[in-house]
Amino acid sequence: MLAPALTVLPDPLAEDPPRASAFIVTLYGDVVEPRGGRLWMGTLIDCCAGHGISESLVRTAVSRLVSAGRLEGDRIGRRSHYRLAAAARAEFGAAAQVLYTPPPAPQGWLLAPADQPPAPGWAPLGGVALAPNRSDMPRPAGLVWSADVVSGVADLPGLAAALWPVAEVGTAYAAFVARFAPLLDQCRSDPPDAARALALRLRLVHDYRLAALADPRLPQAALPVDWPGPAARRLFVTLYLTLAEAADACIGSRFLDPDGLLPQATAATDLRLDRLRREAARPSD
Repeated sequence: MLAPALTVLPDPLAEDPPRASAFIVTLYGDVVEPRGGRLWMGTLIDCCAGHGISESLVRTAVSRLVSAGRLEGDRIGRRSHYRLAAAARAEFGAAAQVLYTPPPAPQGWLLAPADQPPAPGWAPLGGVALAPNRSDMPRPAGLVWSADVVSGVADLPGLAAALWPVAEVGTAYAAFVARFAPLLDQCRSDPPDAARALALRLRLVHDYRLAALADPRLPQAALPVDWPGPAARRLFVTLYLTLAEAADACIGSRFLDPDGLLPQATAATDLRLDRLRREAARPSD
């Protein structure tokens, strides 16, 4: 009698390495920024090695990020430490709202004259600009109207797909779910050690960040009926919380800044986890 075939679960850490510069920004945003902001280069190299990013690639990426004004460095003795530059901190602060805070639901649409300076998230539509009406949507200076669709709702998905990268984002969300969903039960039944938990969480944040920051977060009526965004969000929140304790323990025992080990937890990391727990406890729509 043949033995049953073993199920081989996908391992995100065995896939192609992420792009070094983008992954370094993810690492700073998730780990370093809420713990004081500075990290020793040696820790950065060791952490990236677990994702298939070589020391030479890390050093090249850091040099380019410094040249681009994304990172700032200082040298203490023989050790170099880096932190996000002010512009990058502000940018990741906005990204952190998308990642670690329940996203505000869009309530209809906004319109503005197309000749006004454009704002992120707005799309040109004839003589006006169109955007989802969300509390976090930047408003251009000048006239802005709120609007509702009174007829032709069935045409909204086609219009949205022409104005925003809906198909590309949907594909990224679906790939994220396929990649990480099998890990959830595995991590619950056989919790990973601290180092692997952190590595998985960093890859989780990195892959979700790339999809979520490109998501225009449109009203439901403008999205395909099988839109994978909500499933990806629930998976991100649940798996992040599942990995959090072990991942944070790894940070507190291995990550160094000029003053020594980074703290395992801070008020900022506690606030992130509290918001994610509250989101996870809400009933699904």
